[in-house]
Amino acid sequence: MAWMVNKQVPIGKWKRFHLWLGALLCWLCFMIVTPKITLSHKPHQFADMRNFLGVPNTLNVITNFPFLLVGVVGFVLSLQGCFFNISLKGEVWGWALFYGGIVGLAFGSAHYHLKPDDSRVMWDTLPMMIAYSSLFSSFMAERVGQRAGLSCLFGLLLIVLLSTAYARTFNDLRLCMMFQLIPCIAIPAMTFLYPPKYTHSRYWLWAAGVCLLAKFEDALDKKIYNANRYLISGHSLEHLCSAAIPVLFRNYAHTQNH
Repeated sequence: MAWMVNKQVPIGKWKRFHLWLGALLCWLCFMIVTPKITLSHKPHQFADMRNFLGVPNTLNVITNFPFLLVGVVGFVLSLQGCFFNISLKGEVWGWALFYGGIVGLAFGSAHYHLKPDDSRVMWDTLPMMIAYSSLFSSFMAERVGQRAGLSCLFGLLLIVLLSTAYARTFNDLRLCMMFQLIPCIAIPAMTFLYPPKYTHSRYWLWAAGVCLLAKFEDALDKKIYNANRYLISGHSLEHLCSAAIPVLFRNYAHTQNH
């Protein structure tokens, strides 16, 4: 793995243009080929709907607490750039917004799971998309440069707002769902194309893998719940698994490469 991460291939502006063009074409194909996914397409029914101590959907609610804990600590420490060995202001903004999005996700997801319905689902989705946007912009700031990172941050935040507005206006979740898959695909690919600025950059790949694992756990919600004899559901495990992602990013930037 270390050999693969260190064997980056530099690419020029023309090739980068082709990469972005390819991404745009993939997006267009996705929108044309896939059917509309409405807000009510997936019923708000999870495998584990048990109530403990009067709290609806207890485990799906309380498994958001790690997001709050990790998010608050990460937000405070990211503002102190020296703790993370962050050298660019764009990285500070990106990481602060990332951990701020994690805090928002803790509250938004808990609020949604207390009473899952169409009116609350965006409180779960929006903070997650903000966190993904800032995460990808931090990656761009580290690998490409501060200007590229900030441009990416503002551009992606605009896309987040447009995707959310599109979902609410046209009752179509495709843009939001596709947006959440971008880091899982783009970050591993770009890890091999752009040289790392920090050591421990393999944590980008680990985080992408954990993110994919969390998606599989969510997709297998009921099967996992049945397999472990109703101890914990796949969706609750997705929360715990996803909370490990911001912890991984604390480890990757201990020291800088010179």
